[in-house]
Amino acid sequence: MEMEEISIEEFERLDMRVGKVLKAEKVPGSRKLIRLEVDIGEGEPRQLVAGIADFYEPEELVGMNIIVLANLRPKKIMGIESRGMLLAADVDGRPVLLTVAEDVPPGTKVR
Repeated sequence: MEMEEISIEEFERLDMRVGKVLKAEKVPGSRKLIRLEVDIGEGEPRQLVAGIADFYEPEELVGMNIIVLANLRPKKIMGIESRGMLLAADVDGRPVLLTVAEDVPPGTKVR
């Protein structure tokens, strides 16, 4: 599938940062959703909701450094506001979370 090319200016509009998962829990009443609290260097953790519960247990996510798209418009999912999106590779329908090879400070920009 060929994707439309974008300019470097369009790419630079994406605010991608390293985030450290501080807390993760399954969303009550949902089989697929996990609610995460992620430190992305703002002083207060960001709340994200991700449909990854079929592939990850909440406790294995805590402490992980993940990549977060921080300037995505907030969205309510099952009544919970998600303020960003974690990034993952799609391997035959299975999400594989994007991480960093070294321990870097939360909020570090991804370019």
